[in-house]
Amino acid sequence: MKEKKINKSEQLQSFGGVGGGFLVILGGGESGVGTALLGKAKGYTVFVSDRGKIKTKYKDVLIHNGIEWEEEQHTEAKILNADVVMKSPGIPDTVALVKAIKEKGITIVSEIEFASKFTSASIIGITGSNGKTTTATLTHHLLKDELNVGLAGNIGDSFAKQLLEKNYENYVLEISSFQLDDVIDFKPKIAVITNITPDHLDRYDYKFENYVNAKFRIAMNQTKGDYLIYDADDEVITNHLKANPVQSTLLPFSLKKEIENGAYFKNNKLIITIYNNQIIMPTTNLTLEGKHNIKNAMAASTVAHLLKIRKQTIRESLENFQGVEHRLEQVLKINRVQYINDSKATNVNATYFALESMDAPTVWIVGGVDKGNDYRELFPFVNEKVKAIICLGVDNGKLMDAFGSMVDVIVETQFMSEAVKIAYKIAESGDNVLLSPACASFDLFENYEDRGRQFKNAVRNL
Repeated sequence: MKEKKINKSEQLQSFGGVGGGFLVILGGGESGVGTALLGKAKGYTVFVSDRGKIKTKYKDVLIHNGIEWEEEQHTEAKILNADVVMKSPGIPDTVALVKAIKEKGITIVSEIEFASKFTSASIIGITGSNGKTTTATLTHHLLKDELNVGLAGNIGDSFAKQLLEKNYENYVLEISSFQLDDVIDFKPKIAVITNITPDHLDRYDYKFENYVNAKFRIAMNQTKGDYLIYDADDEVITNHLKANPVQSTLLPFSLKKEIENGAYFKNNKLIITIYNNQIIMPTTNLTLEGKHNIKNAMAASTVAHLLKIRKQTIRESLENFQGVEHRLEQVLKINRVQYINDSKATNVNATYFALESMDAPTVWIVGGVDKGNDYRELFPFVNEKVKAIICLGVDNGKLMDAFGSMVDVIVETQFMSEAVKIAYKIAESGDNVLLSPACASFDLFENYEDRGRQFKNAVRNL
């Protein structure tokens, strides 16, 4: 089936954000139901369609608000009458229904795109392969004492729902590549790209450049009056910017070199300069550990400095920030063994940062759904820091092959409680037990949050 080409002006005519018309929402999760509520409030006739079962809590919201819905099917005849379709980020473009929608020339948007039509708030959009949740949460933490600011996107309540209920003057949005795939003219005032490493390549024809392009969609509509904050040490980002210049004002950050306009790290201090206005902050009291978290702190502090947050507020907020759940989260210390939940590490690069930050012999719990992982970059850390490996997954063959000869103890299990009990027996005083899976969770768990909570429960039950 040949896809009909639609130019941008045609798309904008069919979806001007003015309300009215027939809005179809594919996916009855957080973003779908949030969009349904906002769409109804803005005068759309709304229909929510989910190929799976809709969770009871979302179904109740739809029923209470008189919004039509269906589950465990897609009524194609009805869907293809839409004026605009909001597609859940979990649905790939390769699905036959999505192709049929495009063939009819119906505009498909993400929740981020749809919601942004109905606000004049300043938006700080944060994306990246790793660190985006921590950076978004930290940025919100730095801003909230002095600005009226919400935190949404790929985290917490949906952007659409918050617009309807809170209508903040500023929003920090954590945005995934899947959400960026379906933006048309979304334009954050400040965009942040934390880093780009191979991830989700199954959604991008196994071409890394397609994934990189998706991440850079965050800046595609920015102009000179907007800002792009990015990691200047990340060659993927810097090479892409050289080959594909953006209109945004660039504010890089770096651990390796001094930055004239942006942020850098030197002598345990963050130095942030924007238009000759410089602030310098010590990092000795940062609660976040690891080089990657220095970068997250630089990105968030650059946003805060740009928005004229006082230096004292930035410093105090950095020092009292407790981090995010499932990201290098210190759970308990039992018999002088520290148990650490890094369940959010669903790719190799995230686990690289976790292992890099370990300062004691480590029992490493790893495994799940492999996304085409190349584990070689972890070898130096495994040789140096890992004393035992517990493989937690349905299929652990690739992990056994990669690491079997590198440690004295490597075992397999399909139960979190058993993995934690094995770790308890192996670990000695002064060791770490680290859950950092480097894989997706869907073989044994509902999601990475479920995996992390099961780990924490198992540790507390020791």
